Amino acid sequence: MKRLLGFLLFVLLSEERSLHLPSNGLPEFMDYADLADLDLENLPFALENRRYQRSIFDDQESDKVMENVDDQITLYSYKVKSTVTSRVANTVVQCKVVNNSPYSQNVELDVQIPRGAFVTNFSMIVNGVTFTSTIKERTVARGLYAQARARGKTAGWVSNSLDMENFKTEVNVLPGSNVQFELHYQEVKWRKLGSYEHKLYLKPGRLAKHLEVDIWIVEPQGISFLHVPENLGDHFEGVPVITKSKQKGHVSFKPTVDQQRKCPNCSETAVDGQLVIKYDVVREKKAGELEVFNGYFVHFFAPENLDPIPKNILFVIDVSGSMWGIKMKQTVEAMKTILDDLRAEDQFSVVDFNHNVRNWRDDLVLASKAQITDAKKYIEKIQPNGGTNINEALLRAIFILNEASNLGMLDPNSVSLIILVSDGDPTVGELKLSQIQKNVKQSMQDNISLFSLGIGFDVDYDFLERLSQENHGVAQRIYGNQDTSLQLKQFYNQVSTPLLRNVQFNYPQEYVTDVTQNSFHNYFGGSEIVVAGKVEPDKLDHVESIITATSANTQLVMDTLAEMEDLDAFLSKDKHADPDFTRKLWAYLTINQLLAERSLATTNIDKKKITRTILQMSLDHHVVSPLTAMLIESADGNERMLADAPMDQKRPCCRGALSTGKKTAQSSIPSWAKPPPTMGPMSVREAPVLISTPPPHVIRVENDPHFIIYLPKSQKNICFNIDSEPGKILNLVSDPGTGVLVNGELVGAKMPKNKKLSTYFGKLAFYFQSQDTKIEISTEMITLKNGHHTTILSWLDTAHIVHKKLLVSVKKEKTVNITMDGDMSFSVLLHRVWKKHPVNVDFLGIYIPPTNKFSLNAHGLIGQFMHEPKVRIFNERPGRVPGKPEASMEVKGHKLTVTRGLQKDYRTDIVLGTDVPCWFVHNSGKGFLDGHYKDYLVPQLYSFLKEPFKNV
Repeated sequence: MKRLLGFLLFVLLSEERSLHLPSNGLPEFMDYADLADLDLENLPFALENRRYQRSIFDDQESDKVMENVDDQITLYSYKVKSTVTSRVANTVVQCKVVNNSPYSQNVELDVQIPRGAFVTNFSMIVNGVTFTSTIKERTVARGLYAQARARGKTAGWVSNSLDMENFKTEVNVLPGSNVQFELHYQEVKWRKLGSYEHKLYLKPGRLAKHLEVDIWIVEPQGISFLHVPENLGDHFEGVPVITKSKQKGHVSFKPTVDQQRKCPNCSETAVDGQLVIKYDVVREKKAGELEVFNGYFVHFFAPENLDPIPKNILFVIDVSGSMWGIKMKQTVEAMKTILDDLRAEDQFSVVDFNHNVRNWRDDLVLASKAQITDAKKYIEKIQPNGGTNINEALLRAIFILNEASNLGMLDPNSVSLIILVSDGDPTVGELKLSQIQKNVKQSMQDNISLFSLGIGFDVDYDFLERLSQENHGVAQRIYGNQDTSLQLKQFYNQVSTPLLRNVQFNYPQEYVTDVTQNSFHNYFGGSEIVVAGKVEPDKLDHVESIITATSANTQLVMDTLAEMEDLDAFLSKDKHADPDFTRKLWAYLTINQLLAERSLATTNIDKKKITRTILQMSLDHHVVSPLTAMLIESADGNERMLADAPMDQKRPCCRGALSTGKKTAQSSIPSWAKPPPTMGPMSVREAPVLISTPPPHVIRVENDPHFIIYLPKSQKNICFNIDSEPGKILNLVSDPGTGVLVNGELVGAKMPKNKKLSTYFGKLAFYFQSQDTKIEISTEMITLKNGHHTTILSWLDTAHIVHKKLLVSVKKEKTVNITMDGDMSFSVLLHRVWKKHPVNVDFLGIYIPPTNKFSLNAHGLIGQFMHEPKVRIFNERPGRVPGKPEASMEVKGHKLTVTRGLQKDYRTDIVLGTDVPCWFVHNSGKGFLDGHYKDYLVPQLYSFLKEPFKNV
């Protein structure tokens, strides 16, 4: 009888197992030996699977019993803790389920995690048995799993939606027992459209006695804004609690059991959706934020206040038969919105293709209202049909851009883009994907970026990804079961505003190694470029970076320094900051970039070499990558589960810049960033860094404001003060012959001192007519205007801007140096004071070499002395103040009494200054100046002097 029962049971179990496969695709079997463990005398209670239990009751009794059983499954706690430190997010999901029923129950953990996140750890306690995880090479993990398969337990990933994927595990819990799960994963937050988005999908499945979500955001740069969109719906209005300080934010979501209920008397939970946190950081440094800690550095670069670069854009749209219906309708809707968003200076055209290829226009046209309207009408008339000729469509688009470039029809500073939208594989023309890839690469000029959008699940996404990665772009999957139109528009918005091209990061120091991708084809507004590397902290006291790039109207060189101990104090005092964030971010970038290189490898040798590196890094950093898997096992190794990432999982590489790139030699600086050996009195090194030794003799304007005029022929310094009022604008140089203008606007002290209100230069303005360039320097920022283009720099930047023959160099919190074609140079010093000082304010000093080549018509408070007057000083005698002798001075037909004194030059010592002896002219320079000082007042910041006047 027992044999018969055993045989029937084996058949029953075999049938059941055939219906239930673990999500990793590996079948589970029960051996004959397993039957020996069953208590055949109490068979109904020994069968632990819930579906086996249902089979021993009739349908009516079964439903009643299982309804009661469901009520006795208690979700005791569901907790999510997430910390974000400098864009590196670590998330832990914990839950505890108690089985209060008299039967064993299957319990499933289903957690949605962001696509591209690295799972780093998983553990659980089931029926008193603890399971822990290890990361192993994929085939090794599968082999171990096959040796001792877990009974009644599965684990793995299931690809799910647009940007999330599911981690699932199912276990059987004995009566009166509980199961505890804990899942760890990490990800990098990528900036899109001006903000970071941290997304947690909350799906407890039932009411939880304790439901707690805590998100801590720690950003050394400072947090500019933080808010929580109402993704969970009106039901939870007011439940999330948000607190924010300068560098830290906290979001808490802890609804009570009653708040979780869908309705007052419901047993279902309303917690089923996304908790989204959006934030951005404070951005003051043009050269980005360079953070060094624990032997690694990370460099975040997201410059703002730059003019958009004009773009030449070809939209290549699949109109084959498979696009019929909602796909085509939503694509047309998206294209109409996208066309409306083109800027007037952009050029564009549309290529649509099925088995044939058609152009809306044979040439690129400017995005005028009339052309946009005509293009929208053309797109609306498209009727999908026929096959898919991707090869010819792409070659046609490339031809249009190449021809326009060869004929000189493209702005040399513009950016050329191709956006391919397709939902299937090629069916007409060239069908071999590798050959299409080769054809595109051979035809594509280096200045074109190809972005591929694959709609739906039929498209060969791997092919589109390789195609884009090889041609300075990225691919993105567009999910057909979502809002296709919205996805297309969101992607276009990410590439609609190119701000920089040919962005190159260099870290020239010897002990900076293993730098991630540091060359980027384009930088788009609202995104962020992230570069990381290793440093040897015991051999360096700081890390230096030099960034070169081309903007809409200038060529930029920006550099920044980060001290090795800058973050030590900050991270040590904050318990929520992750001290390992630099290592994790470097590993994340490196692994993903190696995966991209692996997909493009042309030889098996190269591919194997890259594979070995990826595998070793995945093991060293304990992450599940496409080459590793997570083996979850009991302490004795008898029960094992396998967590395996989806085979089609594609991880983001270099998404911050929406461009693939490469690593380049650290010392490579473009030729345009290397100024000539000598550029007037201010020389520049190749690096390029301003030489620290300033020329010894210059004309200086410092303090309140005090002028020191150096006369080269007589080798004397003559000085005078100007006493005026806040808001007045003084002309310093007015030279209609060369078209050069320098004016200064006065700012007053906070209060009078000794009944006198001191004034200083709070703003300086330079105009170079031949360059059509205005440079405005205040104590807050530096603004460059060239025609309709504007570039804004902060005093927190170190940057070098080259425009035609003009070089502008900013040294962080110290100086701005302006050099014009080697003929002229100006230096502006920033003087910072204690913010709470009761009297003093920030102000500027200006230094001008007397060798500047102005015309004979140059005038102004300083300009008039570029052509040295004849000065005779004689009859030196003791003065009324001890130590300050007096003398007589003859100049411009006047005989003056002057006093010997000391004034300050702050170029080599910004705090204490260097004493400069000079002869002081009283009464605001009367007699030494042409006319009265009030004659040098001008109405506007860029006003020339009306008439040169003579001394009277």
